[in-house]
Amino acid sequence: MLLILFALSFLIPNRDTNYAKKYIPIIASVSEHQPTAWTSFFFDMQLLVPLFPAGIYFCFQELRDEHVFVILYAVTASYFAGVMVRLILTLTPLVCVASAIAISQLLDAYLVNNDTEEDLSKTTDKNDKKKPKEDSTYGINGIGARSTILHCTWVTSNAYSSPSIVLASKAQDGSQQIIDDFREAYYWLRQNTEPSAKIMSWWDYGYQITGMANRTVLVDNNTWNNTHIATVGKAMASSEDVSYEIMRRHDVDYVLVIFGAGLGYSGDDINKFLWMIRIGEGVYPDDVKERDFFTSRGEYKVDDSAPPAMKNSLLYKMSYFRFSEMFGGRQAYDRVRGTPISTKPIKFSVLDEAYTTENMIVRIYAVKPPDNIGRSMSSAST
Repeated sequence: MLLILFALSFLIPNRDTNYAKKYIPIIASVSEHQPTAWTSFFFDMQLLVPLFPAGIYFCFQELRDEHVFVILYAVTASYFAGVMVRLILTLTPLVCVASAIAISQLLDAYLVNNDTEEDLSKTTDKNDKKKPKEDSTYGINGIGARSTILHCTWVTSNAYSSPSIVLASKAQDGSQQIIDDFREAYYWLRQNTEPSAKIMSWWDYGYQITGMANRTVLVDNNTWNNTHIATVGKAMASSEDVSYEIMRRHDVDYVLVIFGAGLGYSGDDINKFLWMIRIGEGVYPDDVKERDFFTSRGEYKVDDSAPPAMKNSLLYKMSYFRFSEMFGGRQAYDRVRGTPISTKPIKFSVLDEAYTTENMIVRIYAVKPPDNIGRSMSSAST
């Protein structure tokens, strides 16, 4: 136990998201590494939340070796579960143990068998047809067990069993709608690109593209190479000419972005853009500056008030390219950011749109070849 505590204490600087946000943004950018909200504890543990501290209290009443272990485990796991949402997994076994201790102590104290020895002897008499009394303990245990089992089953089926490839949503009439854009895009890549094609995307989708599209990616979910990921962040945050040099240097053939403004999918690349900028700035501080992507009032905007660095960035252009066409002449509206979007047409000089999925969630662009007479791509496109 002491070795476990020592190892965990050694990891505190790397697992504290406030520290990581400043010094190791690649760690803080992962959603599972965010601090845990109180609602997550109640959502995952339900009835066990009030029973957990009661079990720890009973352990303090009798400090045996095993009880000291439970207390130390509780303190350590509670701290780390609060720091990072994925570490709730380290707390849940102890919550089950402590809750069991609490239930056991409460039942021993308040649920006693009131049958006397005379009553018990009567129940053993062959001539006595009276049935023995049922212990009310089973009723209370049954209610708690049923509640916990039903909650766990519901949480598992609705919150933790949905694959990240195929999404599901509810229509206005309550019917379920399947959103298949990810699989659709990966299938298109597999069928319509050369086997040697190299794809540039944010690292979140690296393993999916490799596994489902069978194509090489510039970066993937193996995040040890922070410099490589920062290079992709710089390419996404830079102007077309700067990004084109990066893409040509790394032999990129296609660029893939996730865009959820039309459908209301909040896990898109625009919402992740600040992390791309921060990671890129960590390696290229002279080329990428986070403050350039905020308005003069310090706001993160994608509408008409967005700063030039935002509007000229490669990611912004790839995301909102032809977005206004979805609205048939009406005002384009970003359902994720809750803001109207400019209807001014976006033009590319280094990319061509190759494929956009049915719900416009996945967008794929082909990188243009260099100009034949050596002009810059922006000059060649005019």
